[in-house]
Amino acid sequence: MQDPNKPGNAANDGPDEDMIAFASEVFDVARRGDAAMLGALLAKGLPPNLRNDKGDSLVMLASYHGHADAVRALLEHQADPNLRNDNGQTPIAGAAFKGFTDVITTLLDHGADVEGASPDGRTALMIAAMFNRVDIVEMLIARGANPDARDANGFSARDAAEKMGAPDTAARLSRHDA
Repeated sequence: MQDPNKPGNAANDGPDEDMIAFASEVFDVARRGDAAMLGALLAKGLPPNLRNDKGDSLVMLASYHGHADAVRALLEHQADPNLRNDNGQTPIAGAAFKGFTDVITTLLDHGADVEGASPDGRTALMIAAMFNRVDIVEMLIARGANPDARDANGFSARDAAEKMGAPDTAARLSRHDA
């Protein structure tokens, strides 16, 4: 019988180098958006909510890099569309930051929280408004985002747009206020 306290026992060493390399490759597959490979790995038992050392899930990585098909493959294998990373950020917020409308649609169609607020209260709508992404602002409002929500500093999406010099989204949100 192996001594569990003996150095070199696999139970005490954590993941081996091969396992770490495999996990690193899986995260790269999500970043590249290889939906077919993700689907194959998930079918073989890959945990759909696998997270890296920063807490980024596979859905977060695929969302942030704009890969709607990869996001869909993960969500169809029961990945959590709302799983936050270690900074409290959600996949929908990452997609709003980068401007990936198709990813946001995919996330919402699979149960993502339309608000997706970070710990500071900033919502995906606020992020889209800050970067003048009118199409995303329109879509999020149509899908139930609250344009009157305020972050921890008391700023609304319109306030954020004005502060960041995003005239189109500020104007669109002004029409909502009226």
